[in-house]
Amino acid sequence: MSIDPSIYYAAIPAVLLVGLTKGGMGEALSLMGVPLLAMAVPPVQAAAILLPVLVVMDWVSLWIWRQHNDRTLLKMLLPGALIGIAIGWATSAYVPRDALRLIIGLITVLFALRYFYNSWRVRHGHIIQPKPHRLAPAAFLGTLSGYGSFVAHAGGPPFQVYGLPLTLPPRDYTGASVRFFAILNFIKLGPYFALGQLDTSNLTISATLIPLAIVATALGGFIVKRMKPDVFYPFMYAMAFIAGLKLAYDGIAAFL
Repeated sequence: MSIDPSIYYAAIPAVLLVGLTKGGMGEALSLMGVPLLAMAVPPVQAAAILLPVLVVMDWVSLWIWRQHNDRTLLKMLLPGALIGIAIGWATSAYVPRDALRLIIGLITVLFALRYFYNSWRVRHGHIIQPKPHRLAPAAFLGTLSGYGSFVAHAGGPPFQVYGLPLTLPPRDYTGASVRFFAILNFIKLGPYFALGQLDTSNLTISATLIPLAIVATALGGFIVKRMKPDVFYPFMYAMAFIAGLKLAYDGIAAFL
């Protein structure tokens, strides 16, 4: 079996961007992975090639962030996320993915703009308290994250919408995020196999990209671990804003 070398012109930058994200640098970079690779192969194949690479990145991230976690955040979001994956598997052939991208994108943009507005208020003397855990938003956003992760690789923004306002210690937030998406990506392997997307050709391409994936993920973790909270949170909200714009643009462009 021969692999067209031109695939790697798109695959290498895609893996670099996704790897930095997996190291903890925010969802915006990750959203560019599939579109970049889709310049060389069909979008469905691009998603299938990246999924095994994502699983390897998850293992690297789990090792990097093994000492940091927030169990309460995971307990609040995981049940809904698992339901979202199940719904996505059952309905992926019927639900317009572009509509989902648009909805998630708009929610995330408004969420990020609200943060920057509140930051402006704080600079003018207002006090903004961290959000507490709330069952109903956790159930809704967890389900949206699992569903978006399965059907459109867009699970990160709903996780950020719930998790960032808690203002957890940055390392604990990142450790919880790494664990959350490692679980989701591992579970998604079964449905992707069942849908016939993980064939020998795609898995071979995935295997050749794994060394680069490991290096990129380690680099992302190295950078994020050295960020102070007053740098980390504005950076993450900016990444969420960019991710929301990207999703909203994709959704609008598809309808137009």
